[in-house]
Amino acid sequence: MERRQIRLGLVGYGEVGNGLGTGLRQEGLKAIAAYDIAALEGPYSTLIQGRAREAGVTLVSSPAELAKAADYIISVVPGSESAAAASAYRDHVGPRHVYVDIASATPSVKRRVGEVLEPSGAAVGDGGIMGSPLQDGHRFLIKASGPAAQAFHDALSPWNMRIDVVSSTLGTGSGIKIVRSVVMKGMEALFLECALASERHGIQDEVFESICAFMDARPFMDTVRFLLRTDVIHAERRAEEAGMSADALDEVGLEPMMTRSTARTLQRVADLNLKQQFGGMVPDDYKTAVEAIDRRLRSVTSA
Repeated sequence: MERRQIRLGLVGYGEVGNGLGTGLRQEGLKAIAAYDIAALEGPYSTLIQGRAREAGVTLVSSPAELAKAADYIISVVPGSESAAAASAYRDHVGPRHVYVDIASATPSVKRRVGEVLEPSGAAVGDGGIMGSPLQDGHRFLIKASGPAAQAFHDALSPWNMRIDVVSSTLGTGSGIKIVRSVVMKGMEALFLECALASERHGIQDEVFESICAFMDARPFMDTVRFLLRTDVIHAERRAEEAGMSADALDEVGLEPMMTRSTARTLQRVADLNLKQQFGGMVPDDYKTAVEAIDRRLRSVTSA
């Protein structure tokens, strides 16, 4: 796809905004502006101004000025501020604008962004970031969706942004990101809890070597399938083991928040008595196991 110079605006110039601005300027995109209130005042104003200056990104002083300077606008504020940011641009954007929010937020938040901007006539899209600008610069993968997703892709993919259009329904891309974070952020918290406990027990290297050996023994999806398929049969035993793991954290003065939650989650499955439903046999397909758990949970909730 041939490169075409566009006028790009960034709402927010934190880690993600700076990664986009720096990378796209290095690719040769000429007109990039950014608006970030923290660049005008507060403890990080000097840092933000320096980063923008080094990247060759023009900092502007208001949403109105950014809308005037850009045709494509990418919002990279925290997800809790997505709707408020859209409100700030509602009276300044119009049919010539493409507005894409790539903050980490739920699909309902992105639908709210669309509702806020609908009167403006701007094309709206959303996206879920599947990487980090610290590692990938501006080339992190974005799962994009919504009415503006294809235009977003066509304008910025030639500049080596990685944009995968997954749906024309607003919020789908963000949904992939935010549900994925159940595991990605959960792993971070689990690794931290495990690292602290193993350090206090004096077995940190050995514990992580054992974890790595298990994870490296097979493709990751095979591990996912194995754990979900066998959960309906072995949840009670695993819940008991997780409870003892929590006790091991208590013994060294650590609050086992993640580990106690793991034990409760597994025990909840054990209490559904799915082992009896499957006759003690592990199902062949992990989806069969998940569907059975979901059906039983729904029946218990509605009872």
